[in-house]
Amino acid sequence: MKVIKDTLIIAWMKSYPDLKRNPLLLIVIAVISAIPLFFMAIFASEGMLIHGLIGAMVSTISFIGVASGIQDVSWDRYVKIREMIVAMPVHPVSYAVGVALAPLFLSLPSLVFFGVVASAWHFVDVPTVAWTILTLVMAWAAMSAIGFIISTYLYKASTYLLNNISNLLGLGLIFIPPVYYTETMLGGLSWVSMIIPTSNAAGLIRYYFGLLPLTREAVVVRWLILIVTTVVFIVLTSVKAKWRET
Repeated sequence: MKVIKDTLIIAWMKSYPDLKRNPLLLIVIAVISAIPLFFMAIFASEGMLIHGLIGAMVSTISFIGVASGIQDVSWDRYVKIREMIVAMPVHPVSYAVGVALAPLFLSLPSLVFFGVVASAWHFVDVPTVAWTILTLVMAWAAMSAIGFIISTYLYKASTYLLNNISNLLGLGLIFIPPVYYTETMLGGLSWVSMIIPTSNAAGLIRYYFGLLPLTREAVVVRWLILIVTTVVFIVLTSVKAKWRET
């Protein structure tokens, strides 16, 4: 119970003060993910917009996941907040999950908005909604794990460098792989989308929306890849991380 309580307190500390100081932060998060939709509405066919809406949901989760794992952790080390939390004492799991949950809370309005629009655009049933939510949670966990492993193994790097890595990595994993567009456009290279967490999650959601034909075996393989990727990055982080130093 203490671990859960500490997790929620840290998540509140990392989210509510920022939201109180800058309420427009919720709009900024939504706008960043919606920018590609503007160009898709102008230059792409109408049928591509549903793919763009799915991509916007995955983008929102992914960008904040990797950013929290890199930027928030490095910033806490820079301003010495980490020492205060360690001295409480707080379990490392509470800190990691709390840091990852904070931006997730801030992105919930954007996720709900994109999800409602996508559901209105393309009819979905309750199981589809449930599988979509589960896929988004796994994508958030995977991207957060990637962020944590980078901040752990590059803990001696400057905060500014880590912030730049975070932004470049987030944008690269969102706009280059088939996140906003369907992986069928890659032709014979569509298998690449399975090994990238963002495009893998987008492909799974498209399958549940009935937009991407996949066999049950392919769906199982995609889920295994997503889960194994997350677990491996978490294990590598736990092996390297030293709670009082990183």
